[in-house]
Amino acid sequence: MLVLDQATKPQLSQSKIAPSHSDYSPRSVLTLAVLSALIIRLIVLHFTASSGLTDPSRGYEQFGWEMGWVARSIALGRGFSSPFVPFTGPTALVPPLFPYLLAGIFRVFGLYSMHAGLVVLSLNSLFSALTCIPIYYSAQYSLGDRAARFAAWSWVFYPFAIYFSATMVWDYALTALLFAICFCILQRLHLHHGLTVWAGLGILYGITILSNPSVLTVFPLLLLFAMLKVRRAGGDWLRRGVITAIALLAVLTPWGIRNYRVLHVVCPVRDGFWLELWSGNTGDTFESNPAWTHPASNPDEMHQYQLSGEPAYIAQKHLLASDFIRRHPLFFVGVSLRRAIRFWTGFWSFNLRYLQKEFFDIPNIFFCSSITFLMILGVRRSWRNDRRATLPYLLLVAIFPCTYYLSHSSMDYRQPIEPEIIILASLGGFGMQRSAEIVVEDESMSEEFFVPEQSLNSAIR
Repeated sequence: MLVLDQATKPQLSQSKIAPSHSDYSPRSVLTLAVLSALIIRLIVLHFTASSGLTDPSRGYEQFGWEMGWVARSIALGRGFSSPFVPFTGPTALVPPLFPYLLAGIFRVFGLYSMHAGLVVLSLNSLFSALTCIPIYYSAQYSLGDRAARFAAWSWVFYPFAIYFSATMVWDYALTALLFAICFCILQRLHLHHGLTVWAGLGILYGITILSNPSVLTVFPLLLLFAMLKVRRAGGDWLRRGVITAIALLAVLTPWGIRNYRVLHVVCPVRDGFWLELWSGNTGDTFESNPAWTHPASNPDEMHQYQLSGEPAYIAQKHLLASDFIRRHPLFFVGVSLRRAIRFWTGFWSFNLRYLQKEFFDIPNIFFCSSITFLMILGVRRSWRNDRRATLPYLLLVAIFPCTYYLSHSSMDYRQPIEPEIIILASLGGFGMQRSAEIVVEDESMSEEFFVPEQSLNSAIR
C-alpha cells in the first residue's frame, strides 16, 4: 500500500476537506475498524449459520450453488466440472478462483460439512473486514483523512457488506476486496516510474478477474486514465500500459487455454453470458422468476444441458437470445431500463404476488435508494473539488453495471464495486453533516485539479 509523507498530505487535501486534527494514526484507526468489522460479521454468522447449509434436499445449494457444485467436483477429483447437481462434465460457467478456494476447504474440513461452512463464511467475513483498508486509502487519496475514516467506518456497519459476507457462500467479499485494492493502486499508479508496480497491478487485476470477470469491463479505461496522467507529466506512458496489459494477459491466458482445450471454445474466463442474457430477457417480468430458466431450477433446461453439452447449450442460447432481442427490441429496452432502476434503487415491482414472495423489497427500496442519493451527493461534492480524482469513480459507476442492465440486476451483482459506492455515499453523508469544513475553490482555479506529479514523486516510499 502506498504511503504518503506527512509533508505531502496537506497538498493533497488542502483544497478539498479541512485536515483532521485527530491524534489517531491510520494504523490505529484501521486496526480498530477491521477488528470491529470482523467481530460484527462473526456475530451475524453465529446467529444465522444453520443446518440450511448442510441440507441435502436441494443438492446443498446454499453451499454456493454453481460454485459449490464445481467445488464439490474438484474436491472429489473430477476436475473443474459439473456446475449443477448432476455430474455433467467440464464447465466454464463460473470463474475459477472461489471454487478452488472452496474445494480446498472441502478437502480439509469435509464435503458440505458444517465446519466447512463456518470456515468459508469466516473467511468471507475476514475478506470483508479487510476491505476497510483499501477503502480508507482510496478515500484518503482524493478526499482527505476525516472522510477516509468516515468511509472505512461506514463499511464496518454497512448492512450489505455484512449480509453478503457473513451469510452467503459466494465470491462477493473476495472480489470486493481484490477490486478495492486494484482501484486504490490505480489511483496512484501514475506516481510510479518503475515497471514493477505496473506489472504487479496487471497480475493482481488478472487474479481479480479470475474471481469475477465483471470487473474486466472497467479495466481498459481506468488503466488509460492512469496512462494519460503519466503522459501529461512527460513519462513513458505507453510502455507502462503495455507492461500492465501483458501481465494481466499472462494471468488469464492459462485459464483461457484450459477452456479451449477442454470445451473447444474461445473463452478467457467464463462462457455463461449468453445463458444469462437469454434467461434475463425471457424470464424477467413483473411476476416471474428468471432463475426458473436456468438448468439448476428447470428440469427441461437441465435435460437440454445434459443432452447437448455445455458449449452447444450456450451456443443455442446465443441464437435464442439474439433472436428474441431482434424480435422484441422495445421490450428489451424497457426491461433493461427497469433493471438499471433496480440496480440503483432496489425497485422491481409493486405487484402483490411479487411482493408476497419478496417481502423484503419494500425496506430494501428505501435503503438502497438512500445509498444512491448519498452517492450522487458525494459525486457532486467531489466533482466540485477535484474532477480528476472523481472521474475514476464516475467511470466505475457508469460502466460496470452495463452488463447487468442487459441481463440481471439485484444488490448482489453490485458487490464488486460496493466499496467505491460506499466511499461516495459516505462523502455525501459527510458533506451533509460537515458542510462547513468544505473549502470551495475559486472558479478561476478550476483548471488545477491536482498537485503536479513532479511535486509528488518524492512522496512515494
